Amino acid sequence: MLYPLSYGGSATGRGYQLPVGWPGYAARVIPGRVLVVDDDDVIRQLISVNLELEGFEVFTATDGVDALARVRDINPSVVTLDVMMPRLDGWEAATRLRADPATAHVKVVLLSARAQDTDLRRGDRIGVDAYLTKPFDPDELIAIVRRLSDAARAEFP
Repeated sequence: MLYPLSYGGSATGRGYQLPVGWPGYAARVIPGRVLVVDDDDVIRQLISVNLELEGFEVFTATDGVDALARVRDINPSVVTLDVMMPRLDGWEAATRLRADPATAHVKVVLLSARAQDTDLRRGDRIGVDAYLTKPFDPDELIAIVRRLSDAARAEFP
């Protein structure tokens, strides 16, 4: 089930930043930029809120066309893509992200209610970094996005 997490966030963990001058202030730490792509407003918002609570800088797009138009300006470390979307689905958007040298390094997470072996193999062929089936646990999504964001930062510091 997808729901906003009911916790206080990671006040001393990754991504949280105390304002300058507050006791315990450390250098600004943002765990990464994430582009959340889903045609469903509620799901897009729920994913965004959960990632923002963890300190991620979150941008959104409504479908693959919108995502591809914005991805270069946003320069995310991770893109979450719903598979079933109008205009341009997640499969094709992921394929185009991988084919473009300017975005080939971006980590891609596909989100779908489809969990057949053929779907998972298709994701592998495209070169996506993770495949999560709906409904999913927000904690699992956060863990995947954090792992991929950390990997992206290690590859391209």
